[in-house]
This record gives sequence, structure tokens and C-alpha cells, in this order.
Amino acid sequence: MRYFAGIDIGSTAIKIAIVDENKKLSGHKISASGSMFYKYAKQALKEMLNELGVDEESLVYTVATGYGRKLFKEADENISEITANAMGAMAAAEGKCDIRTIINIGGQDSKAISLDGEVHVVNFAMNDRCAAGTGKFLDVVAMNLEIEVDELGEYHFKSKGTPLAINSTCAVFAESEIIGLLGNDNSVEDIVAGVHYSIAKRIIKLVKRVGIKEGIYFDGGPALNGGLVSAIENELGKRIFIPEFPQITTSLGAAILAHESYGYENRA
Repeated sequence: MRYFAGIDIGSTAIKIAIVDENKKLSGHKISASGSMFYKYAKQALKEMLNELGVDEESLVYTVATGYGRKLFKEADENISEITANAMGAMAAAEGKCDIRTIINIGGQDSKAISLDGEVHVVNFAMNDRCAAGTGKFLDVVAMNLEIEVDELGEYHFKSKGTPLAINSTCAVFAESEIIGLLGNDNSVEDIVAGVHYSIAKRIIKLVKRVGIKEGIYFDGGPALNGGLVSAIENELGKRIFIPEFPQITTSLGAAILAHESYGYENRA
């Protein structure tokens, strides 16, 4: 059996997906990027192959993507995360949702991608890296509120009042706003809901830049946050599709592209 790997080296996490000859996901792995992208990506791939019982010779093609894609020297090729994200979304939603709009919230940036009827990328937009609408910002919020980041969704649904306004577009100033709200005896639940709605409003503005079309797909680690998902849906007035493994959409797309590239290069 031949295998194909997609490695998404992001600013905060390394995501790896491996598919088999039938483009079926064999396994995936997520690990911290750390300060040495190449070293940790290589180590994570080796660990994953061991976990799957796949020898290195059976891994016939690797595609790297993401922030540190050009640092992974063993990759057969590297591609933009926009292309990989779109390919992965199509695969993850196949038979479940006809994707036309993709929302991706990563560790330090957010993206909106628009697809046409033939599922080709026709437009995309990215936020400013300082904007308070990323996964890293949610980590900072949880730390300031002294809760775990995976508890944010639970706190959101316990909010009884109107979500509090977080107006700053810079994560640093937004953090100061949150500390001020805590100092004024606002509940953690209402602050969390306010954070989610402030992110949702910024995401909607981003999506409007590429055009909102039905068939909305949301990926990236923050897609696991049910409170944020609810806020985005409420702001959009539309339901959005969340894949089973939202963190690995881009690496899955890279793995599928590895499969296609290998087939093209070895076509008889």
C-alpha cells in the first residue's frame, strides 16, 4: 500500500494527514510548532508513521503547506494553504454539504475563501495579523479568565445577559478591555459570549469581502468551540458545516494533492 502525506506547518501547530491509495484518511496528528518548525515537523511525521505502522518507503509523496511549508526540505512540493484548504474542505464535506464559502480561523490569522460552481477558488481574503479574531486570541482570553480554552463554549451557553461589546480590533487592546470588564464585576459567561460575538462580527466582515454564498464550511481549531460557532451562525443568519476534524482540513487537502501529483507524475 502506498501512502501520501500532507503537512500543514502553521505558526502555532503542525498538522499532518496521511491518506492511502484510495484517498481515504489513514490517520492524522497535531503537535505544537515550537521554535524549530523543521525539526518538530519531521519528528511529528516520524512518530505518526510509527503509530500507523507505515514504513518510510511506503510514503511515496509529501506535500507541505502553511506558514512554514518551505522549511520542510523532504517535501516533494509545497503549495499555498488557500489551495490546500479548499481541497481539504471539498473532501471533508463530500456527500454532506456543497461548499461555496470557507471560513478558516487559524492560530494567528483568519481567512475567507469563495468557491465557484466547479469548486475552484475564485476569491479569498485574510485578516490583519493583529486583529482580535484568531485562535491565539482565544487562548489569551481563556488565560485572562482563568479557564481552559476548551471550556469557552460551555461558558458561552451559560451567559444570561446581552453579550458584552469588545470593540478593539487589536488583540492587545481587546485583552485590556476584557480585564476592564472583569474589574467592573461582569460575569465570565457574559464576557466569553461578548468575545465570541466580537470575533463573529469580524469574521462576517471578512466573509463579505469575498461574498457570502450558501454552503458555508468552518475549519481550524476554533471550529471546535460551540459558542463561537453559534455566534457566527447567529450573525450570519445561516447554518454552517463543521467537519469531523476541523483542525486538519488544510493538511488533508495537501495529502489529497500529494496523491494527485504522484498519480500525474507516474501516469503511464
